Amino acid sequence: MRRRRRDTPPPRTGSSEAEVLRGFLDYLRTSIAAKVDGAPEPQVRTAAVPSGTNLLGLLNHLTFVERAMFLGDDVTDWQTTFQAAPADSVADVVADYRETVERANEVLDRCTDLGAPLHRPRPNRPAPSIRWALTHMIEETGRHAGHADILRELIDGTTGR
Repeated sequence: MRRRRRDTPPPRTGSSEAEVLRGFLDYLRTSIAAKVDGAPEPQVRTAAVPSGTNLLGLLNHLTFVERAMFLGDDVTDWQTTFQAAPADSVADVVADYRETVERANEVLDRCTDLGAPLHRPRPNRPAPSIRWALTHMIEETGRHAGHADILRELIDGTTGR
C-alpha cells in the first residue's frame, strides 16, 4: 500500500544567518522524525541494504550526533549508534530524538555569536564554531533524511516529508 504524505516545502525563515541555519536544521529534524514515526516493526530495524543501514538506526545515530555536537557528549564507537537497542520501540527512539533536539535548541538559544565556539564540558577539547556545527548538522541530518526517505518507501510505500 502506497501512502503519500504531503510534501512540506523548505522553511521561510528570517533573514539573519542564524535564523536561516536553524530554520533549515529544524526542518530536516522534523522531516526525519516524521519519516521514522509510525514505521512498522520489525521492518523499521531490518537492513534493506548490504551496509546494514536501517530506518530506526538512522534516527538513533542522529540522536547521538546531536548530543555530541551540541551537548558535548562523548561517543566512543560511532558504528554502534546505527542500531537502536532491541528494547527501544519506535516511539521511544522518536521521543528520545525529539527530546535531544529540544535540549540542543536550548543550548543554541543561548548562542548569540555564530563565530563563537560551542561550549564543551571538558575545556581541553577543541570545539567547533556554532556556525560550523549548524552547517555540519544540516549536512548530516539531510544526508540521513535522504536515506530514510528511501528506506521508508521500501518498508511500506510511504513517501513525502
